[in-house]
Amino acid sequence: MIRKAGSVTVTELEMEFGISPMTARRDLAHLEGNGQVERSHGGAVLPGFAGHEDSFQQRLGEAVQLKERLARAAVSLLDTREAVFIDSSTTAYYAARRVLDKGIRVTLLTNLVPMMELFSIREAPNVKLVGFGGELRQLTLSFVGPQTTQAILVHFADKAFISVKGVTSEGCLTDPDPLEAEVKQAMVKRSREPILLVDGSKFEQRGLHAIGHITEFARVLAADVPSARLEILVEEGVDVMRV
Repeated sequence: MIRKAGSVTVTELEMEFGISPMTARRDLAHLEGNGQVERSHGGAVLPGFAGHEDSFQQRLGEAVQLKERLARAAVSLLDTREAVFIDSSTTAYYAARRVLDKGIRVTLLTNLVPMMELFSIREAPNVKLVGFGGELRQLTLSFVGPQTTQAILVHFADKAFISVKGVTSEGCLTDPDPLEAEVKQAMVKRSREPILLVDGSKFEQRGLHAIGHITEFARVLAADVPSARLEILVEEGVDVMRV
């Protein structure tokens, strides 16, 4: 299971094998002792991923309240009949899920498989979904690669909801994976009003690959970001909205 998805949670192991949380944790500890996995909060990941990038499933359960605040603020900016890019971030996923909950008449364009799955099982007659295919990254449950970016570049959207791994002190946006970075670049390029969704933790970490500069975004929604960080963005001419 871990090789297939890149990570697994204790809860998933309980449900799949009918075992207790104690048994799941003990077995994960055994695998970690053999160097086969690395333990993470609530589960385990493949060794190569722990210091690099967490799985979509793991990130989905982290900082939930912050992501929901960002999602509410993002969705409040939408107008009826707009088209919106949704990237593979869990924050953007929360925003898209809120769109479905409210039934806003918009079109969502995404490379994120969980978003496509959610749309297939939810009743949201006012919402249209455009899915971008390509090469599946199991770690992020998203489609990436040339096919994906080309499909994005032949579309135009009113807005884009984008989040990132980290923001450098110079305002450079980063992601752990070069293909994910290219997808985000394409969405920013083809949206009239790209919107960055970040919390304070994004200013304390960074990925290996540059996406672009924060000034390329029409607006930044910031949750629990230190005032000193926001002042730097404002000085750069960035439209910052605290949420």
